Amino acid sequence: MAIDIYIITLLFFTGLFIGMIYTIIGLKLPIKDACFANTCRNCNHRFKISELIPVISYFTARGRCNYCYSKFSFLVPAMELFTAFLFPMSYIKYGFSYEMLSMLIICSLLVIIFVSDFEYYIISDSPLVVASILILFFKLIFFGFKTFIISLISGGLLFLFLLVIKIIGDKIFKTDSLGGGDVKLLSFFGFTLGVRLGIVSLVLGAFLAFPYSVYNAITNEDKEIPFGPFLISGLLITFLFMDKITAFITIIFK
Repeated sequence: MAIDIYIITLLFFTGLFIGMIYTIIGLKLPIKDACFANTCRNCNHRFKISELIPVISYFTARGRCNYCYSKFSFLVPAMELFTAFLFPMSYIKYGFSYEMLSMLIICSLLVIIFVSDFEYYIISDSPLVVASILILFFKLIFFGFKTFIISLISGGLLFLFLLVIKIIGDKIFKTDSLGGGDVKLLSFFGFTLGVRLGIVSLVLGAFLAFPYSVYNAITNEDKEIPFGPFLISGLLITFLFMDKITAFITIIFK
């Protein structure tokens, strides 16, 4: 019991600091900022160590840079708290297992995508590539070569599925109906959950995005909808409840 408390506490604080790093990656990578030090995007002030305490620094600075007073995105402390909560939850729910490692990878990708897609409407390739390689590697180690190949094929099928939807949507609406990053993201769904649960994640992500779309329509905000954060949220929810969802699907199609 004492060991569990120690591990949970360690994962909580690890999640806080890892979450800070992920937000930096999400803010810097899409704009190809070679300096990954935590600097103000407006005045390039390099923050001191005392200004880099996760969550606390945001509120002590009142959400602004102490030098140019530009506002910081609230996504920063929100994502830090998110990782701080879900990192230990992965251990509490799954213990040391493939599922725990997969949940950590999903949460990590989620944070980067949330920040980059909401800030720039961009899902960078490199986090997707790293996350996909790690998931496939763990599939190979834990479940063997057959499962690895099935996961690889599932990712390819879901990529082609959403690519066809994008091509059709682009022709109908005469504009980009989906971002290229969203299409690539669905391949990660296939690697992680397979075709059936990957499609469930896609549908769930669409439902999660619906209220945001309605809000944009009501407020007459002609803005692009960052679909990536909702998609990856659908993946996380599906992953957490995949046993129940799989049982439900089995009953429906039995």
